[in-house]
Amino acid sequence: MATNWTPLLVFLSILCWALIGEAEYMRYKDPNRPVNVRVRDLMKRMTLPEKIGQMTQVERKVASAQVVKDHFIGSILSGGGSVPKPQASAEDWVNMVNEFQQGCLSTRLGIPMIYGIDAVHGHNNVYNATIFPHNIGLGATRQVDPDLVKRIGAATALEVRATGITYAFAPCIAVCRDPRWGRCYESYGEDHKIVRAMTEIIPGLQGDLPANYTKGFPYVAGKNNVAACAKHFVGDGGTHNGIDENNTVIDQRGLFSIHMPAYYDSIARGVSTVMVSYSSWNGAKMHANRGLITGFLKNKLGFKGFVISDWQGIDRITTPPGANYTYSVLAGVNAGIDMVMVPNDHARFIDTLTSLVNNKFIPMGRIDDAVRRILWVKFTMGLFENPLADRSFVDQLGKKEHRDLAREAARKSLVLLKNGKSTNKPLLPLSKKAPKILVAGSHADNLGYQCGGWTIEWQGGSGEITAGTTILNAIKSTVDPATNVVFSENPDANFVESNNFSYAIVVVGEHPYTETYGDSLNLTIPDPGPSSIQTVCGAVKCVVVIISGRPVVIEPYVTLIDALVAAWLPGSEGQGVADVLFGDYGFTGKLPRTWFKSVDQLPMNVGDESYDPLFPFGFGLTTKPRAAR
Repeated sequence: MATNWTPLLVFLSILCWALIGEAEYMRYKDPNRPVNVRVRDLMKRMTLPEKIGQMTQVERKVASAQVVKDHFIGSILSGGGSVPKPQASAEDWVNMVNEFQQGCLSTRLGIPMIYGIDAVHGHNNVYNATIFPHNIGLGATRQVDPDLVKRIGAATALEVRATGITYAFAPCIAVCRDPRWGRCYESYGEDHKIVRAMTEIIPGLQGDLPANYTKGFPYVAGKNNVAACAKHFVGDGGTHNGIDENNTVIDQRGLFSIHMPAYYDSIARGVSTVMVSYSSWNGAKMHANRGLITGFLKNKLGFKGFVISDWQGIDRITTPPGANYTYSVLAGVNAGIDMVMVPNDHARFIDTLTSLVNNKFIPMGRIDDAVRRILWVKFTMGLFENPLADRSFVDQLGKKEHRDLAREAARKSLVLLKNGKSTNKPLLPLSKKAPKILVAGSHADNLGYQCGGWTIEWQGGSGEITAGTTILNAIKSTVDPATNVVFSENPDANFVESNNFSYAIVVVGEHPYTETYGDSLNLTIPDPGPSSIQTVCGAVKCVVVIISGRPVVIEPYVTLIDALVAAWLPGSEGQGVADVLFGDYGFTGKLPRTWFKSVDQLPMNVGDESYDPLFPFGFGLTTKPRAAR
């Protein structure tokens, strides 16, 4: 009897094609699938090398399309001053980022990388970007416009996206308790309530949370936004004597009441990542603090984004740094760090971590937790659907609307500390129609100085380092065309006395610095700043504008000065300073920090038992604009 095999062959053929179809259908590539399904599907397909690659962040100087492909690199960063070429355009940045991304997409699973950069007061690494006031200045604006920092975050996100970058290492939510700390200007203020309010920059960077948002999960709204990073966890602003990367000596109640609260707000606002601090808490390195990173941040607070180390942060677990690299990797990863900023020796890190996992010193569950968090952020950002930079954003870099916003922020950040040698004879606002005025001081015509550190270069710079308006040029464009504006950086007494000036504007302050290079035990204004104040203000009515990242020694000169303005580090738009000096807008800023009389009083913060400041926290005189606007 003949057998009809046709139905069986048809069935087997259908089954075979179904199995092939199932094999080819990768759930993680389907944008209609929930994020948890996509993450789970992708992780099932990943090998250990692919997982460890996702945990690795390398500096662009050592990266290439081949390197990221060979090592399955999960992230690339630009350190301070690390650029494709000097004065690189937005297109130059996009081309570089896309080339790296193509390397990632050519891997077996095609997992896109995330590119990070320190966009801490605007897109500050990038030539021609808008440079906003540093955080200390924004902290002075808090009573005027609480939405200001959110708008700054949104503008910064657009400029970061203009260069093809998707991840900003901002905001710094340190609570600076000692102005001798070289990063004090990265803090919004000495009171945690200010810092908590300023976490409103996070929805500016990442976008507004949806109505159905589940607290703790990372959130990035779309292509106009970037992943944010709350840093540095935790206590970085409380180190002994303000020494950078040092030891914060404080009990648990103090740590949790002063330094921790802004992290609650950051997580509630959907922050995608948290960066760990170089500093220690009562002698224990934060990069190895499993109790705080895993036990508190992840488990207690329910943070579901990823935790990233600082630059070579795990190396510094030991003293001296790198003394026992294997131990550092073991301690850092087991503490709960998910992505490690290597940044220059990825091969050593990958080999070390691989060995620790294979020898069961680091459990596979810890690796899976890290990778799950990293992938969750990438899926949430839409990187799998849109991995390459959108070139339509390039015109966002340094655009007029953003510069107008930076000008607004600069004028709202100014704090008027003195106005006239008697209350009934104010000097400000200044007359625009004075016949002849003097502008003096090292910082009057120096864009680099008024922007401060973290601008173009890691340590900042001097002169015309990028596009912007100096305070001198702003003054010239504000006064009457008939007014003779005379600029002399450091005039002598005879010059000042013999020129019959109506008044003088003296602009002096600190030179740019970043991190440990800014630590200072004396907090004096560099020469010739003090002599410029004494020479000019001893001979003519003067307003002194202080450009600094923190309060500095000014008490010896206050009686000599007619009007005194704390301008902090106002950024690229010096016109905002002139707007207020000449009365187009009024002074509204309030001190986000206590202004000391002498460094011998430090540390001194509002609420201390012995509190005897030159100007107290929250102080700031106000003026009315000359005419309603």
